[in-house]
Amino acid sequence: MGWKEAAEPVLTRMPAVARPEGHVPFRRKLGWTAGILVMYFFLTNVTMFGLQTGGPGTDFYGRFRSLLAGSQGSILQLGIGPIVTASIVLQLLGGADLLGLDTDDPRDQVLYQGLQKLLVVVMICLTGLPMVFAGGYLPANQQVAQSLGVGVGGVKGIIFAQMFVGGILILFMDEIVSKWGVGSGVGLFIIAGVSQQLVAGLFSWESLGATSGLFPTWIGILTGAVDIGSPLSPGGLSDIFLGQGQLLALFTTLLIFGIVVYAESVRVEIPLSHARVKGARGRFPVKLIYASVLPMILVRALQANIQFLGQILNNWTGLPAWAGTYSQGQVTGGLFYYLAPIQSRQDWMWFLGLTSQEPAQILLRVLIDLTFMIVGGAIFAVFWVETTGMGPESTAQQIQNSGMQIPGFRRNPQVIEKVMERYIPQVTVIGGALVGLLAVTANMLGTIGQVSGTGLLLTVSITYKLYEEIAEEQLMEMHPMMRNMFGG
Repeated sequence: MGWKEAAEPVLTRMPAVARPEGHVPFRRKLGWTAGILVMYFFLTNVTMFGLQTGGPGTDFYGRFRSLLAGSQGSILQLGIGPIVTASIVLQLLGGADLLGLDTDDPRDQVLYQGLQKLLVVVMICLTGLPMVFAGGYLPANQQVAQSLGVGVGGVKGIIFAQMFVGGILILFMDEIVSKWGVGSGVGLFIIAGVSQQLVAGLFSWESLGATSGLFPTWIGILTGAVDIGSPLSPGGLSDIFLGQGQLLALFTTLLIFGIVVYAESVRVEIPLSHARVKGARGRFPVKLIYASVLPMILVRALQANIQFLGQILNNWTGLPAWAGTYSQGQVTGGLFYYLAPIQSRQDWMWFLGLTSQEPAQILLRVLIDLTFMIVGGAIFAVFWVETTGMGPESTAQQIQNSGMQIPGFRRNPQVIEKVMERYIPQVTVIGGALVGLLAVTANMLGTIGQVSGTGLLLTVSITYKLYEEIAEEQLMEMHPMMRNMFGG
């Protein structure tokens, strides 16, 4: 008996959101999407019962928080972390052909989705347990423990139960958006989290200081409320571009926006014509960023999991100096230091005194991060294309099933596949490597609101794709015949 036959009774019974039986009107899709978004913001502001008075401890996700969504100390503490980690495991297993699942087979599709949900539950436990029971991350409230009479361990169990519920909720919220809404829940949550940081980085007016937003700071500079050095002095230029003025962060943010929007518009368009409807023509676009920037989540999440492992090992057993040294929860040396991604200017600008690390150490860390992101971006982009039905074979079959063909070629899926193989694999690798390079560059230069470069890339690209999908949905709504033609 194979593993599929043994696991089928469990995987086929995993709870799932029912698919709509017919066409879902566009307004209803928008309603579901908006409702889930409101629910997401609500849950990120629900603090878990039993946490220590004065707020939660150190954020386990740290600088990866904007990428993995959620909110420290809230019921959505885990964010999309377990979903992404489960996707990494499935991508690697599928890429090595260890699962033996055919995603074109309806039975195997159900098994794949059930396996993904089961892995998410496992990852919720593997990620949540160290957060709760390792010191410093989510400390339990002593007064609550005394009032309930369950001890600190009991309160930690209550905290973990709430975190587990939050992890399951975000899993089904993602599924609702994917089936009943517009876009994907994971993308929607990333946009929500990063947008909050961007808005705060632009307009925060808590105090006219180093943490205030860009616009309030410049209003303060122009009115004299904020004192910075003379622009003619080196210190003044540093304040304007790297300090409170944040001009370099503004430039980097606008540059990333421009590059991503431009890259999304760069494409090779393969002409198509309908085999039965004379005069019906179309084009199949192979974009430069063909696999989208979503594989970057997998690469960064893999780096995040490596850093989580280092933190856990250091807290529980201690690490030898060659493996990692930590100061105030941050890695400062050893193997885990070199594997840590560059997150800000403070990680590499030794020539401005922003870090005390040796230049050789910094250079090696930058090279490792670049290699990890460029090579990893290309590899995960290939995995993403193959597992999401965007590869040459799947694309050729979709074109064939829609009744379209490439003018000048026989109407045969093998012929269409050969044409697609001229473009899709090469563009996938180039696009994945380019996105990895952009993510590292944005992190090194810094962005508005201290958003990670990967988070900003994801937000811009997902928003652009969401705009395209909304426009397509509106087109299908206006012309039902087109929806029937493309199987909508």
